[in-house]
Amino acid sequence: MIYTVDMTQPSTINFAPISKAEEVAQNIRIILSTPLGSSPLARDVGIDYSIIDEPGQIAEARTVAEVTTAIATQEPRAQVVQVSFSGALSDALTGHLKPVIKFTMAEGVE
Repeated sequence: MIYTVDMTQPSTINFAPISKAEEVAQNIRIILSTPLGSSPLARDVGIDYSIIDEPGQIAEARTVAEVTTAIATQEPRAQVVQVSFSGALSDALTGHLKPVIKFTMAEGVE
């Protein structure tokens, strides 16, 4: 089954997720919304936001790589299937890349 994390949509933290997929999706959302190095006791959690200063297409390509790598290392229960971007080119030009991540659960995790 393919699950989606849409960073353009607001969400709240659920302290008692009803499924592993919901828990993993919430973890992905936290990883993507945390600047790398900003979490006091977990400096390796998050993504590097300095890539947003690149030109639009380069920023998108580097963001795909950054998101995929961050999820693979920080939430190994998810396997990224697709990273796309929602929004207009003007959003990218103003530093607002909003990824939409599609993922499946890793083998053996249910």
